[in-house]
Amino acid sequence: MQIVTDYAADIFPEQLDGFEIHYVPMRITIDGKTYRSGIDITSGEFYELQAKAKEIPTTSQPSPGDFAELYRKIAKDDPDILSIHMSSGLSGTVNSARIAAKSVPEASIDIYDTRGISGAVGWHIEVAAKAVRAGLDKARILSLLKQVTEATETFFMLSTLKYVIPGGRLSGIKKLLASVLNIKPVSQVEKENGTCVIRQQARSINRAIDGIADLLASAYPAETLMRMQIFHSQFPEGAARLKEQLDKIFRCNWLPQGQISPVLGAHSGPGLVGIVAAPEALLPKV
Repeated sequence: MQIVTDYAADIFPEQLDGFEIHYVPMRITIDGKTYRSGIDITSGEFYELQAKAKEIPTTSQPSPGDFAELYRKIAKDDPDILSIHMSSGLSGTVNSARIAAKSVPEASIDIYDTRGISGAVGWHIEVAAKAVRAGLDKARILSLLKQVTEATETFFMLSTLKYVIPGGRLSGIKKLLASVLNIKPVSQVEKENGTCVIRQQARSINRAIDGIADLLASAYPAETLMRMQIFHSQFPEGAARLKEQLDKIFRCNWLPQGQISPVLGAHSGPGLVGIVAAPEALLPKV
């Protein structure tokens, strides 16, 4: 079985232990020039260009043609394909994949909507890769992915609203704008529809970061053994503060931390700090 995803997934090589993942391209346009995320431009290069850009960067989801081209190519080696993607509540990527799958009859393609973003998508891919290596069948793997979806929570804060406003991906943003423009929203990716909703409003960056820790503390008992992974956009100091706060509350199994992908950073701008978290007891063991 082969696994396909897109460049909105954040995952580190050590989480995959050599397992090959296939990526469908996602495009970013900066001041009129278009790049393929993860192919033509690295995260570091993107954030440098974003800081100097005259216009807010835009992104485009993979087309059904992009998916079909990749599916046909890899189906020559193994027609059994599992395609795992960011939430359909935030992107049309899942829909593009479903349309493409119908046009590639030579392959057996299952599309999985993680109802998540960034590292949460990466956690699904990690479990799927381990399950494939263990020889589990697709039905069992899909069951494990559902378990990951149900167990995992994603929270994040934004230092600026400049980049998220044009895309309209943050529920309640207009109401927030009607109050105070310098508010720092703390948001969660809710799982019913897979959208981002504002859970708190802070008046400073540090209070917003601490607000993430407070939300997790209200969701799980102190000293719970938690699997956690922090991502940020050009803000390692904020990531360090969040880690310090959470270490005071929980027993933490930390995964590598790093920057979110450019296709997500285009909508958050610099200064995002986010976390993917789940109690270890609720996650599948593969």
